[in-house]
Amino acid sequence: MRNKLLKSVERNQVLDMIYMAKDDVISKRRIKVLQVGEVSFRAFCYLRGSKRTFTIDNVLALVPIVTKERAII
Repeated sequence: MRNKLLKSVERNQVLDMIYMAKDDVISKRRIKVLQVGEVSFRAFCYLRGSKRTFTIDNVLALVPIVTKERAII
């Protein structure tokens, strides 16, 4: 999971994340990863509208948001 987070920082990607909090509450969040540490990472959380710290082990799934560009001819 840490490798996916590092790649998203390199590629400047926005991700959809399924996350389990300390109290076992599961949430879906849209995030942009800012920094990745050994056990946690900092990201801007669009759900809360602020920077948050997440534990890498509590991330259940990460999916990059793909935006398609259309060519105008």
